[in-house]
Amino acid sequence: MRYLITNKTISFLLFASFTILISCTPIQLKPTPTAELNPSTEAQSLAGSSTIKAVQKTPSSNVNLSKNLWSRLFSLYQFPTIENDRIQAEIDWYSKHPDYLIRVQQNAKPYLFHIVNEIEKRGLPGELALLPIVESAYKPFAYSHGRAAGLWQFIPSTGVAYGLKQTWWYDGRRDVYASTNAALTYLTKLSKRFDDDWFLALAGYNAGGGSVSSAMRKNRRLGRPTDFWALSLRKETRHYVPKLIAIASILANADKYNVTLIDIPNEPFFEKVNITKQLDLARAAELAEISIEDLYILNPSFNQWATSPEGPHYLLLPVSKSADFKTKLAALPDSQRLKWVHHKVKNGETLGQIARRYRTTVTQIKQANPIKNNLIRAGKHLLIPTANYNNRLYASNADMRKSDIINTSRQGQKVEYYVQSGDSFWSIAKQYGVGVRSLAKWNAMAPRDTLRIGQKLVIWSQHPTHPSPRTQLASKRKNQTIRYTVKSGDSLYLISRKFNVSIIDLKRWNTLNKKYLKPGQKLKIIVDVTRT
Repeated sequence: MRYLITNKTISFLLFASFTILISCTPIQLKPTPTAELNPSTEAQSLAGSSTIKAVQKTPSSNVNLSKNLWSRLFSLYQFPTIENDRIQAEIDWYSKHPDYLIRVQQNAKPYLFHIVNEIEKRGLPGELALLPIVESAYKPFAYSHGRAAGLWQFIPSTGVAYGLKQTWWYDGRRDVYASTNAALTYLTKLSKRFDDDWFLALAGYNAGGGSVSSAMRKNRRLGRPTDFWALSLRKETRHYVPKLIAIASILANADKYNVTLIDIPNEPFFEKVNITKQLDLARAAELAEISIEDLYILNPSFNQWATSPEGPHYLLLPVSKSADFKTKLAALPDSQRLKWVHHKVKNGETLGQIARRYRTTVTQIKQANPIKNNLIRAGKHLLIPTANYNNRLYASNADMRKSDIINTSRQGQKVEYYVQSGDSFWSIAKQYGVGVRSLAKWNAMAPRDTLRIGQKLVIWSQHPTHPSPRTQLASKRKNQTIRYTVKSGDSLYLISRKFNVSIIDLKRWNTLNKKYLKPGQKLKIIVDVTRT
């Protein structure tokens, strides 16, 4: 996550008009100022050769500015115009990659009006609406090496701190509506912490407010300036603020940089619709008469095949579809919101196993059935809420997104590696001569995520590799004997599934004649570590 900046003593009035060359077809949902400046002493102390001057914009002749969102956005700009080598380097990069700027505009089109609207309501700098370009390229499913997610790239802990729930069903960090509110609240708090200096606030959003404050205290002790440009911060943060400034400048001066601005109407793209309770997403797409892929693009927070039973109970839908959706939903019987199946409990089955089979949760099964604890009897019938359609239809759910990432073909030789005791991302990456971040990315993970013994990883090595002595030894010993202590709730079926062995083998290895196990009982299990 990142943080934003403004000067307390600087007030800006920006009027924008610029030329837009529109060559793009209408975007699909699918992700396919002149400023009056009164510089403060701090602003004038910018490190290096920084200067402050008014932005020069050329009038536009191709766009009806009253109906175009860009003109409204540029009128909300508040940052002083800074010129220095760090910013110029970012301008040079972006201006040499106009296709990238087209793609991020296309990604932003469904969300930009809402974000600009919320920024204007709060009186915040319009440049903040472009921050998701730096954070996520305006990709709603973005997931970074630091376990940050969503347009605004909240890490788990910061998301929780700002009210973004993260459950099996739902991740508020990807909720466009909720995360925008949280991000702007967070940025506002940071701006107050740094006396309305938005450059310091932005640095805090990226690196943490504590890191910025620490750097400022260090500079004070050394008698140095404490503005952003003078601080010693990590490399990513040093580039972070200049990137946002560069993007804001390029877009506001599109003609100067020969950049095309796509047409984004100054009107809502989506409407927040109350659905009152859990709803199958495929059913919702049918009612709205849109594809389920388009539904996920506006509602990327839902991890599974349905909205969360615990809420939030709303969907973001295209404005043109919302009225008919509401009418159809009101007429939909509750029994058709979800598909219900009857499941007969088998010997040894647990609620956890049943929940995983039907891609639901133990809690939801218990709520749908008169179950007070986790004990169930063989032969009992359970009513299970489940998806209306095959899992593949829910193309943007968490499992499918992860599978698509792992199965994506990349450069190099594909290697399948099974995690062993003592392994880490670092040790595996070193063994195969790849980067830690790349290794994590190929497996839809972050470098700090936990690895499990026996977990299969995909590695794309640029050089054909020979197994290390360790790997060779492991291959010779792929069948390893372990001792397992039976836990409360365990069954032969559950243990067989856990270690990918058969119940018959479990009985044979342990000369078991009875169906039932006792907690504390020791079992011998011969495990193929390449399959566990």
